[in-house]
Amino acid sequence: MTMLQTKKKTIEPADTWKFLIPSIIGALLFLCPISYNGEVTIGVGILASFLLTAFGEVIPPFIVILLGFSAIASLTATALKPAFVRNSPFLRATFINGPFGLIVRVLAFAFGIMAYYEIGPEAISSRNTGGVVLYDLAPVLLTWFLFAGILLPLLVEFGLMEFVGALLNKFMRPVFTLPGRSSIDAMASWMGAAPVGVLVTMKQYDEGNYTQREAAVIATTFSIASVAFSLVVANVVGIGHLFLPFYLAVSVACLVAAIIMPRIPPLSRKPDDYYAPVGKQIDDYIPKGVPLAKWGFDEARRKAAGAASPKKLAQVGIETVLDIWLALIPLVMALGTVALMVAEYTPLFKIISYPLIPVLTLLGLPEAAEAAPTFLVGFADMFLPAVLGSGIESELTRFVLAGVSLTQIIYMSEIGILILRSNIPVKFWELAVIFILRTIITLPILVLFGHLFV
Repeated sequence: MTMLQTKKKTIEPADTWKFLIPSIIGALLFLCPISYNGEVTIGVGILASFLLTAFGEVIPPFIVILLGFSAIASLTATALKPAFVRNSPFLRATFINGPFGLIVRVLAFAFGIMAYYEIGPEAISSRNTGGVVLYDLAPVLLTWFLFAGILLPLLVEFGLMEFVGALLNKFMRPVFTLPGRSSIDAMASWMGAAPVGVLVTMKQYDEGNYTQREAAVIATTFSIASVAFSLVVANVVGIGHLFLPFYLAVSVACLVAAIIMPRIPPLSRKPDDYYAPVGKQIDDYIPKGVPLAKWGFDEARRKAAGAASPKKLAQVGIETVLDIWLALIPLVMALGTVALMVAEYTPLFKIISYPLIPVLTLLGLPEAAEAAPTFLVGFADMFLPAVLGSGIESELTRFVLAGVSLTQIIYMSEIGILILRSNIPVKFWELAVIFILRTIITLPILVLFGHLFV
């Protein structure tokens, strides 16, 4: 019996409802697909879409104000270090920054002003660079994380992950080398948005429920594109009429990558150590002879019994939202704009894509030279390959290109920055290697499906 097992709480009758009611609401909000305005989304997505529709025109200027507040508050707090900031762990972590953090926030504010007022160098203020971040990426992050940050405790704090984890542990461990609870992260990405899945992973790692290796694998392997976004990409590249075989191909390729990636470097070399400040806070040991459903139900009720008060959970949720608004969005604005500038205004991706041309030709893809750069530009932003590749004449090439862009997962304008800013131990060069490996693994699979269905 482990140390954690000796500390298990006695289950009270009320704990059943304390588990069931919040968990069912959380599952409905984060995991259940809902058809809304002709798209498949989740409850949190509907709330975010409503906010975007109702306040769409004022959100970009609000983001510029947020960027300005973040920059000015960080400069002031870092220089003066007032007592009320130093004495608050949240304010200290949010506003006292090193040189890199300060530069990023000042640049983000400058980029936001340039993009909003369309002033300054075109490479920054263009609708294809700074404008994409300010008008397309940042509003989605702001609205999605407003609701996801506040409502996430319903999904992770009241036992749902313990229950699902117990049921799926014997499947997830041998197939993906991961605990059963990681299936929740994948479902949150698949039904809603990849950043939400990363947010779940970040929270679970920070709370001592995932090891370094598990968190790194889940964040870079299970943050799959949602059904709704996949449909958008398919329509942009002109293969909407092939969406069912297209999404089947994407799903199979992601599944194969999810099996292979945890077993090869750099992910396989991550230590199975828990986040040092909290240590291991989970025990997924299941006694022999105990039915999985019963054990999972008991563990879920114990988790629910130990959940924090609604006031405390609300405070943590609000702090999560403010941290994303004031720290992550400036990173996305600054680094996302730079990444798009490199993709739009430099020949970097064209140069590094030269070795791909003979490979694409060998795989039987027409217009290989024109398509090659688009297979790599997704590292800057997931939507770029669809935009740049929409002009390619070959439907087969567009089918494969769109599929690869969805299976690569790592894109620096959003997911990459989110991972780098978290406590999950993944470096930039590792993200680049993972991006390349996922491309190598999924490309032949998508080519095979393309030749079958196009």
